[in-house]
Amino acid sequence: MAKIAFIGLGVMGGPVAGHLAAAGHELSVYNRSMGKAKAWVERHGGTASISPAQAAEEADIVITCVGTDDDLSAVTLGRDGAFRTLRAGGLFIDHTTVSARIARQLFVEGESRGIHCVDAPVSGGQSGAENGRLSIMCGGEAPAVEAARIVMQNYAARIVHVGAAGAGQTTKMVNQICIAGVLQGVSEALRFAQASHLDLDAVFEAISGGAAQSWQMENRWKSMAEDRFDFGFAVDWMRKDLGLALDEARVNGATLPLAALVDQYYADVQAMGGAKQDTSALVRRIAKR
Repeated sequence: MAKIAFIGLGVMGGPVAGHLAAAGHELSVYNRSMGKAKAWVERHGGTASISPAQAAEEADIVITCVGTDDDLSAVTLGRDGAFRTLRAGGLFIDHTTVSARIARQLFVEGESRGIHCVDAPVSGGQSGAENGRLSIMCGGEAPAVEAARIVMQNYAARIVHVGAAGAGQTTKMVNQICIAGVLQGVSEALRFAQASHLDLDAVFEAISGGAAQSWQMENRWKSMAEDRFDFGFAVDWMRKDLGLALDEARVNGATLPLAALVDQYYADVQAMGGAKQDTSALVRRIAKR
């Protein structure tokens, strides 16, 4: 069992940290909202820390699951950041979806301190975190990834080492590009079926077992048809992720016309008041006929 500092107890981080506590690891947790950290400790045990640096003082492993590049930089490299106190030989695992640039920066910073770093963004959403069924794409050196795997298997269904530092983040961008395109297709198909006055349950049964099948269709067709979007992965976060992919494409020369278009469609959904709704709210911008 390891001593783990877990930083970021949101809809993803909270359940993930819970799985680690249930597995018997000793956790010191930090959250920007101290009340959330204390509530987590009351439920799962462990200790609540007043800073990332304090959480990491006696830790073998630091795991982060925060929001943005700036958030990640603050909790690792900031004045009270975890890299200030994590011991040489310690392991750092980041589950935040951020830029490949900061993942590579943290790898270099960690290497200078003797810290082994793995960028390990996740896919599977809140339900995947709660059920311990996340897919994790890992960038970093093989020994660090294998050490991280021992911990991550407590909450993951799939763990894949995809390459060097930063490769986990660029793979997550691939994931989000795929989701954006699929959701636009499902949105258009649903509205077409509605305009044709088809039985939507029958249509789903007919097409979901063939080449049109996707996770989005399996899990979102019914809720999209019922205009239910108050759950899941928020449009705001999807726009952040697509922005990361579009920024990276400007660096590597890739062309992402559909991702850029869907990103603008999501801006329309935000303007309609759907910023906190699930990404399947993309269908809202297509009028019913």
